[in-house]
Amino acid sequence: MKVAVVAEFYPSRRDPVLGVWAHRQACAARDAGADVRVLVLHRLVPPKAAIASGPRVALATLREMAAEPRHQVRDGLPVSYLPYVSPRRSRTYASWGAWAAPGLAAALRRLRRTFAFDLVHAHNAVPAGEAVRLALRLARMRAPLVVSVHGGDVLYTAPRSPAGEAAVARGLGAARLVLANSRGVAELARTRGARETRVVHLGAELPPKPAQRREGPPTLVTLAHLIARKRHADVVRALAVLTPGHPTLRYAIVGEGPERAALEALAARLGVTERVEFHGQLEPAAAIELARRCTLCVMPSTEEAFGVAYVEAMAAGVPAIGCRGEPGPEEIAAAGDGLVLVPPGDIERLSQRIGELLSDTQRLRTAGQHARETVAAHFTWEVCGRQTVSAYEQALA
Repeated sequence: MKVAVVAEFYPSRRDPVLGVWAHRQACAARDAGADVRVLVLHRLVPPKAAIASGPRVALATLREMAAEPRHQVRDGLPVSYLPYVSPRRSRTYASWGAWAAPGLAAALRRLRRTFAFDLVHAHNAVPAGEAVRLALRLARMRAPLVVSVHGGDVLYTAPRSPAGEAAVARGLGAARLVLANSRGVAELARTRGARETRVVHLGAELPPKPAQRREGPPTLVTLAHLIARKRHADVVRALAVLTPGHPTLRYAIVGEGPERAALEALAARLGVTERVEFHGQLEPAAAIELARRCTLCVMPSTEEAFGVAYVEAMAAGVPAIGCRGEPGPEEIAAAGDGLVLVPPGDIERLSQRIGELLSDTQRLRTAGQHARETVAAHFTWEVCGRQTVSAYEQALA
């Protein structure tokens, strides 16, 4: 079985973290028996933050993006980066598939000369699924389309504008099969135009044994882009609340983003600056290793379609805390123990749950053991790979 994977978010030399889950799923499918090639929609427009920093920074960023090698091999997978341009995201994201389609059509024609792919797997309906739909038409080519929905299509793109809603409906409607990372997302995909859905969970590498905790004080950790919906600020506030009973407790933040300055200011205002560690964006392996040596993974985020960060930590025996009512955390928690859910925005309940685990060593150890067992049973990349290949077979049947 030959599969062409098309993705907007994918690791690169410039940003090795971006879309790393798409790469790991492609590797997992390859390891489960599929022959895989990857095409990345590589948008050559500097991000908003770089443009806001002035022409010099924007130009330097553009040069760095343009220097990305067009053909790479990542973990044994051939990956091609297809440059395209499009207008600013805030107003035109729904149309980006159309902007990327001509280049993708040419790339699919070239690829099929040497790699007769049986189907195309697009990560997200917009822009990748829509780009594939249009590119196949431009190339006068037929191939079944599988679209993975990771949350953005149904939680962000479709609800925010009629154009986004229409583009998501087109991308999902063109798919022979839509893969969702949770049952809640699958239900939302069906309301947005998916004809047939299947749940395929993302996963984590299961280390041979639980990680060794780092020496020193107990530490909370969050692995996530620093954006408001990840709610790092709630954890900073909980840290302040817990200070009297846990004066040595620390908080490690792994990731970068627009909320960093606000979080630093909040930590200073609450008097916990010395106990909040900003590690910035790390290579994926380094980020996971750091998280697995901490005491608790705490990410009370909203609009969380799945949450790979939870299962990455849980795989090494680190219990996690997420938010109730979110598709991914609810599903992970239902699969077994090891993930505690709290109401969104409830600092008191969040602080209480953290305090309960930190104050009871046996309870913390048991929660870690159960967390690892839950991942081993349901959320490994090996399981994801088998389920992905099975979904491909279903789409081709």
